[in-house]
Amino acid sequence: MAAENGTFVHSGPVRLWTRRVGDVEHPPVLLVMGTSASSVLWPPELVDRLLAAGCQVVLFDHRDTGLSDTVDFERDPYTVADMAGDCLAVLDAFGIASAHVVGMSLGGTICQWLAVHRPDRVRGLTAVMTSPLGEDPESAWRRALAGQDPDPGALPPPAPRFLRHLAARAETGGETRADRVESATETWRVLHGEVLPFDEAEARRVSALGYDRDRDPNSGDNHALAGRMTEDRRVDLSRIAAPTLVVHGTEDPVHAVEHGLRLAALIPGARLRVVPGMGHGLFSPGLPTTVADLVAGHVADVERLG
Repeated sequence: MAAENGTFVHSGPVRLWTRRVGDVEHPPVLLVMGTSASSVLWPPELVDRLLAAGCQVVLFDHRDTGLSDTVDFERDPYTVADMAGDCLAVLDAFGIASAHVVGMSLGGTICQWLAVHRPDRVRGLTAVMTSPLGEDPESAWRRALAGQDPDPGALPPPAPRFLRHLAARAETGGETRADRVESATETWRVLHGEVLPFDEAEARRVSALGYDRDRDPNSGDNHALAGRMTEDRRVDLSRIAAPTLVVHGTEDPVHAVEHGLRLAALIPGARLRVVPGMGHGLFSPGLPTTVADLVAGHVADVERLG
């Protein structure tokens, strides 16, 4: 079934919207978005840059976002492993045996899961603005919200400015379309950081598009529940054999740069690229191109070395 220049595929009982663009003979790149985010968060210029570099690109809306099915989480809870299964279902639908997987934030966690548990499906891994798979996100957030110091040896919690924003949004958030779009735009501003220029118009456009495409604007909240710690995440990342690139910004208020540093140190042979001024998002002129070029270069290197 086709919709909005894409196709619906099934991952078990869940129907997912997906789209494949580019020459099918070119190396496949699967883009995996983050928490509560559909495929519209991938900037068009990033996709176009990958296509121009000789990649084919596969995008999809996570379950509970965009045009994909919403889930009754209380009745049918799911985990990162299930979201990784969605990635495999998308690849299967297009007959793609293995792909370069590129994940942002929670998407990076999902891609790490694939590289550990389904290495046969991963040609190369790129983890952008994410944290090591085995880190317990609930613990860090819980302690930060309670004003407690991090656990000894733990990675830095979210920045106080971001936590204050979330608290204020919870108290003042409205329910109209205009309210939700404005709130999302302001959240992206805070996530962006204070160094690089913020493209407010683009953030507002994408926020509005995302709201209008979502079957249920609240269903993406289930991703926070799905991201809880499970035993299949307590793995040794030295098991990852796929060539890995870690991309992280110096101004990320969710996962401070130390998260990227540790992730790169845990995966054998991983390359680290720190992007000065980048926060937790791509809403800055030129930033999508910068990230796309890093991804494309990694894909080219992996393909060249075979």
